[in-house]
Amino acid sequence: MWAIIGGSGFEKFEDFKPIEDLSRETPFGLTSLGFKKVSLEGKELLFIPRHGTDHGVLPSEVNYRANIYALKKYGATKLLTFSAVGSLQNQYAPGDLVIPSQYVDRTKGKRLATYCGNGIVGHVSLAEPISTTMLMALKNIVGEQEISSSAALEHDLPEVTAPGAHFDFKVHFEKTLVVMEGPQFSTKAESHLYRSWGADIIGMTSYPEYALAREAGLAFLNCCFVTDYDCWKDDIPHVTVEQVIQVMKKNNQKAYQVAKNMIHSQDPKLLAATEKDNGLKNALMSDPTQMTPQQKELVAVLTQ
Repeated sequence: MWAIIGGSGFEKFEDFKPIEDLSRETPFGLTSLGFKKVSLEGKELLFIPRHGTDHGVLPSEVNYRANIYALKKYGATKLLTFSAVGSLQNQYAPGDLVIPSQYVDRTKGKRLATYCGNGIVGHVSLAEPISTTMLMALKNIVGEQEISSSAALEHDLPEVTAPGAHFDFKVHFEKTLVVMEGPQFSTKAESHLYRSWGADIIGMTSYPEYALAREAGLAFLNCCFVTDYDCWKDDIPHVTVEQVIQVMKKNNQKAYQVAKNMIHSQDPKLLAATEKDNGLKNALMSDPTQMTPQQKELVAVLTQ
């Protein structure tokens, strides 16, 4: 089953038809407000607005563990997320879609970022934190020719810098996202530092979502819509909340187009996409016979 997590500007999609409100309760506390099953033009999926339906939760306050766990418990195998981000490079303009394949975590240790601990020990690889299958499917939807998986793993995928067959906005693939703590925006020195590292975009919520999705064995792809140029670009006004909100409204319908094309795709590889074998299923070091009933239940959900 597909699942979508919507970030700032993506708390709701007018064309999603609600089917059922789902229980927010998990062993890790409550999910974000608004967890439900919805229909997207006839296809059922799970949906969580990351910051709640009223955008009342800061990036550092999101209960990431509860959100991912609940999606997994209700049968999700593929997770498509939408985020608002700042651009660190001139070529990624407000309104563009940027797909990161790599992340740099610059949060400050406040976020609970693993399902391990308290008697459960496991180590998953985050070398390739996104689903190559989902990436390739989106590239094909945009209009790319099919490319081999080996080329994708070697970061040899060409970039799309012009509108594709299905979209009227620019899409950029294989980029690097810096995750900052927030809620404040960057200082100019920080913004220039991240640019010197070769980072492409900056946001506040992708970590620990991608890490938890991998532990839970979910195929994961993060779609980031640019709202601003952070604060490094001095020939335009620096980022403001008013500016971000204006661009976010325009990006919402673009995100819907991406979701509709991905979720209605009949690509057999995409339909079967999962990261189950790369999650905790094959990464646990603890002896299951020594776990408590509660721990066994938790592991059973995450590895199913």
